[in-house]
Amino acid sequence: MDRGISTGGRPTRGTTDPADRQAWLALALVPGLGSRRLAALIAQFGSATAALQAHPRAIAATPLLSNRLARAIASAGREPAELLLRRAAGEGQTVLTPADPEYPPRLRTIPDPPPLLFARGKIELLARPAVAIIGSRSHTRYGADIASRLAGEAVRADIVVVSGMARGLDTVAQRAALEAGGGTIGVLGTGADVIYPTSNRDLYERVTTDGLLLTEHPPGQQPTPGAFPRRNRIISGLVSAVVVVEAALKSGTLITVECALEQGRDVLAVPGPITSPTSEGTNRLLRDGAVPILSPAELPTLLGVAAPPVGTTAGIPCTLAPEEARVLDLLGAEPRHTDELALLSGLPIGTILGVLLGLELAGLADQLPGGLFRRAAT
Repeated sequence: MDRGISTGGRPTRGTTDPADRQAWLALALVPGLGSRRLAALIAQFGSATAALQAHPRAIAATPLLSNRLARAIASAGREPAELLLRRAAGEGQTVLTPADPEYPPRLRTIPDPPPLLFARGKIELLARPAVAIIGSRSHTRYGADIASRLAGEAVRADIVVVSGMARGLDTVAQRAALEAGGGTIGVLGTGADVIYPTSNRDLYERVTTDGLLLTEHPPGQQPTPGAFPRRNRIISGLVSAVVVVEAALKSGTLITVECALEQGRDVLAVPGPITSPTSEGTNRLLRDGAVPILSPAELPTLLGVAAPPVGTTAGIPCTLAPEEARVLDLLGAEPRHTDELALLSGLPIGTILGVLLGLELAGLADQLPGGLFRRAAT
């Protein structure tokens, strides 16, 4: 049986009743209806098709609906839904409703689930365990390093990294997840075909290929101020826990924390210096009961996932000694000084130098002038 509505030769994923799904999409496009009113409407009439065909007076009798909305629903047609599906398919996007099996199960349980989702990329990532790693746009080197290492630990445990594709630590975490060979979901406040910020073009293209872009906005939707705070409920809704790496007291990152608490998600925070403005928000979260992360290696355990043994990180040979795997895990495309590697790994500088020599001879690390090392290109 056809599982979707025709979109110019490409079937759209959906339920086994294409006509009812198209009716659902038509209702979801009614301005002001929203997910709660839409759910009440379908519950009242038993199906989206029945609701779309109902008399305005019967629609107006539905709880939460006004006469104005009832008239808008009664006059809604299927043509806008068909046009939307065709445009989305042309942009390589899949349209999901809460009735579709691919719709993220966790997202169905939040107070205000998006009535429509537009997905571009590896849609199968929506079914995997996930954690949000978020933080400030203005961050320190410490914050960037911790976000990168947390993403690496998530990948090791086969956990998808979710973030908002914003400048700063969102970008750091998602790049690190991709570099480690893992999955990442970028939740957008625009259409999935709109690159914002434009400085993230390369990340956007990489996530499109190796991860998943997800948004509640239709193709072509440009950024608006109110879209990004609402996007945050999707970030927290997709995951079992939200990890805040760095955040000022009035950081927009804390909006995601509020969403997570409302949704019953765990909130984890990275401690920082009490003199650092970028750690004021995270330290306050810890004071108020957030779970502290004292080492990136703790992340899988805190999420209730068994951590893989040392040496099985994606892209790291299992034959490496524990010290070699630890140092190689800290190396990326950006060079790091031997002193920094010693500080981050907790290993003596003499051990670090010996490990780096071994990694260089094995073709896994490159030495640069000035005591700098980076991971060898593969």
